[in-house]
Amino acid sequence: VQLQASGGGLVQAGGSLRLSCAASGRTFSNYAMGWFRQAPGKEREIVSAIGRSSGSTYYADSVKGRFTISRDNAKNTVYLQMNSLKPEDTALYYCAAKFTFSSYYTQDYAYWGQGTQVTVSS
Repeated sequence: VQLQASGGGLVQAGGSLRLSCAASGRTFSNYAMGWFRQAPGKEREIVSAIGRSSGSTYYADSVKGRFTISRDNAKNTVYLQMNSLKPEDTALYYCAAKFTFSSYYTQDYAYWGQGTQVTVSS
């Protein structure tokens, strides 16, 4: 699976961004998808994950109530709507794919996009 993330940028605190991740190469609906982020000097962490048919979702505590993950299997795309952004959300955001069932463990995801930078100014 090839993944291409987009939608990052610079936004003020309290603002919103929507990240997109377009997939190609395999049957998208066979893959659970996740969004991860990595800030400078920190380990990569799970932000959110979604099952193959959108029936199950997971959010890190730090983003619950502010971020929403969704997917459109007809468009081979997964989204991350980010609202009420905070400076601590600043990071390089990655989308990733895992065959069949979703997971919140970084090591379970075999396919990764190139990352899109999100910077939130205070």
